[in-house]
Amino acid sequence: MPIVSTTEMFRKAYDGGYAIGAFNVNNMEIVQGITEAAAEVNSPLILQVSAGARKYAKHAYLMKLVEAAEIDTGLPIALHLDHGADFEICKSCIDGGFTSVMIDASSKSFEDNIALTKQVVEYAHDHGVVVEAELGTLAGVEDEVKVSAEDSSYTRPEDVEEFVSRTGCDSLAIAIGTSHGAYKFKPGTKPQLRFDILEEVSRRLPGFPIVLHGASSVIPKYVNIINANGGALVDAIGVPEDMLRKAATMAVCKINIDSDLRLAMTAGIREHFCEHPEHFDPRQYLTVGRDYIRELVKDKIVNVLGSDGKA
Repeated sequence: MPIVSTTEMFRKAYDGGYAIGAFNVNNMEIVQGITEAAAEVNSPLILQVSAGARKYAKHAYLMKLVEAAEIDTGLPIALHLDHGADFEICKSCIDGGFTSVMIDASSKSFEDNIALTKQVVEYAHDHGVVVEAELGTLAGVEDEVKVSAEDSSYTRPEDVEEFVSRTGCDSLAIAIGTSHGAYKFKPGTKPQLRFDILEEVSRRLPGFPIVLHGASSVIPKYVNIINANGGALVDAIGVPEDMLRKAATMAVCKINIDSDLRLAMTAGIREHFCEHPEHFDPRQYLTVGRDYIRELVKDKIVNVLGSDGKA
């Protein structure tokens, strides 16, 4: 099975009341951990690549890693550009074999967001590629995406119909209270997502796939391992998984997960070096990191996304 589009994935997810996990990848071990977990529970997958990942691993290497994962697992896998900042990077990924791209013009004015998104959509659709756009702005830091809390904003439901109609985008990322990075909420606060916004958006866009960015839960197990082995993540608070489960049963068809992957791999490697400081073979410590990735992704698929058995 070749790398696929998200169109059919999202249709099934919307109708079935579950979401597809969009997991950020940077190297071979992360790709292997994610895809092996998905194969164990027979789940479709979206592997996504940020601009930072393309700089780190290079486009050609990432393409071959994803192709190898598809051959190894036989799963339906989509390859997605995460947070494309301009037309040029979206075009490069479309021309280079990606099946889905995100153009993130959410920091621009409404009219400028529409204009840039429409430009990407027209090129992408001419090449059989689907486009994710964004309305509203998430706070937090992830690679090149840096938005202060003061500059973040919730999605305005009254804007979504005009935006989707004028741009022709295939899915829409909205801001309902998630944020990028591990520090999503202040210590002592109770995280809340604006389900009222999600409900109103889905009412205005019936059957249209919605995306949640910044949806890592900052799993305490991995945070505790990192802290016990020289880390300093004591105040890291993520999105409660029960809220993500609820979103997955509604109009949300794609949930992005990146920080949790980083935490899981870091936890495995730190723990391994603490127990085996004499080791210097990358295969030894990267194997543990990969195992922690696999454990995390399998749990997400089964207990949060609900996409197990849907490949």
